[in-house]
Amino acid sequence: MSDLILTRRDGAVFELTLNRPKQRNAINDEMMEAISAAMDEAEAQFSRGARAVVIRAAGRVFSSGIDLNQFLAPDTDVHDNLFPFTARYQSILNKIERCSLPVICVMQGYCLGLALELALACDFRIAVERVKLGLPETRLGIIPDVGGTVRLVKLIGPSRAKDLIMTGRNIELSQALEWGLVDAVYPKAELERGVADFVDALAAAAPLAVSYAKRVINDIVDNPRGLNIEAWAQAQLFRSDDFRNAVAAMLDKSYPIDWEGK
Repeated sequence: MSDLILTRRDGAVFELTLNRPKQRNAINDEMMEAISAAMDEAEAQFSRGARAVVIRAAGRVFSSGIDLNQFLAPDTDVHDNLFPFTARYQSILNKIERCSLPVICVMQGYCLGLALELALACDFRIAVERVKLGLPETRLGIIPDVGGTVRLVKLIGPSRAKDLIMTGRNIELSQALEWGLVDAVYPKAELERGVADFVDALAAAAPLAVSYAKRVINDIVDNPRGLNIEAWAQAQLFRSDDFRNAVAAMLDKSYPIDWEGK
């Protein structure tokens, strides 16, 4: 497995760690494939006595989101062939949502864009104080297309989802807790105890009952058509001048830009 994702079993917990701290754990294609392999490994742990998956990150931040540099590579065909790219990323995060084990995401520093989409695919989100959360895609001329739009609507409702997605703003942590975007917030010194207490509470229940409860609740609120709509919209936006100009401006730190609307 790639060293971009580290995995280990610690008692009842299977732990998955994003391990690209020098790049602020920016998520590239190799890391996504490593997440996919790690979730296959996590699924196998269910029959081996694991009771929860914890996803965390090395370094000071959880993740800055998708690595924008991969969209500027001269050999990329993502602009002309986006739908299968999006569908593949969606299928990887679907593994998190559909994992037989409950999945807890532990976020520090900031968790933006694709990283927050990953967190939304988890069952629970635990944050360190002062973490920054947001889906800034519209400020790049695109939308959250890896399940983020669908899952955010299901989690906090359409009006609040429109607020965060259409403005691209970061949400205050107190508001994220009030809206149910995060489930718990801890000071850094108390984080590990808080995560352990959360796992202990899950482990106190029957493992099959927890697994089936997760599946039933997910099926009740699931709307797979929404993922297809995300992918369709993103395929149009990725071809826009606004997106190309915004990526270049973000990388050379000349953002904000004047939107052209085309």
